[in-house]
Amino acid sequence: MTDNSSPKPAALVTGGSKGIGRAICVELARSGYEVIVNYLSDEAGARETLALVEAQGGRGLCLGFDVSDYDAVQQAMEKIFAACPTVEVLVNNAGRIADELFVMMTPDKWRSVVEITLQGFYNVTRPVLEKMVVQKKGSVVSIASVAGIMGNRGQANYAAAKAGLIGASRSVASEVARLGIRVNVVAPGLIQTGMIHDAPVQKIKSLIPMARLGAPEEVARVVRFLCSEDASYVTGQVISVNGGMF
Repeated sequence: MTDNSSPKPAALVTGGSKGIGRAICVELARSGYEVIVNYLSDEAGARETLALVEAQGGRGLCLGFDVSDYDAVQQAMEKIFAACPTVEVLVNNAGRIADELFVMMTPDKWRSVVEITLQGFYNVTRPVLEKMVVQKKGSVVSIASVAGIMGNRGQANYAAAKAGLIGASRSVASEVARLGIRVNVVAPGLIQTGMIHDAPVQKIKSLIPMARLGAPEEVARVVRFLCSEDASYVTGQVISVNGGMF
């Protein structure tokens, strides 16, 4: 992945096989990072993302592991740290939806959504932060959701997970701010991805002041800003990208 003549800092993006994660991978490659594209099961999608990264003149690798599986993450981290001279950026994007009214929600639907987002945040962020502490440099950006701020009918599990992600990120930001590490959150609204393919789009648009869905690239550009030196005095913040919904 790297060579001795031109080592570049690396960015790890979880859930990078499609949608917002893919757009973030491409944007960070354009900014000069080597990109580690994590995926759970969609290896073909992850390789498509990597091809787009390489089309930007970037380099990287695809690495499949379940962010909610502690042991699998530790094994993956050994591979990442062996391949990369520095890991300066982590984007916690992996997520899952399993919508249901709360009174009808099964334990599996609750647990699977919360574990991917919150357990995944712990499993991935903690070892990466250890490396960033040694480097005294790094940026962590976690992708939450408007649901984590406002709540959403039928998404108690998703809203709880994303709200927890916001709280955890703000707490960690306060712990590592003096060590040269910034931790922020981006909270997208309704973005044109496969996650909303069954949603009533026209009705949704009527709720958005800008009267349109967002594009994954619009979220990715905010993430890129938060990872850059242009955001050197920004930490512990939640940036909403939602077309003015509130």
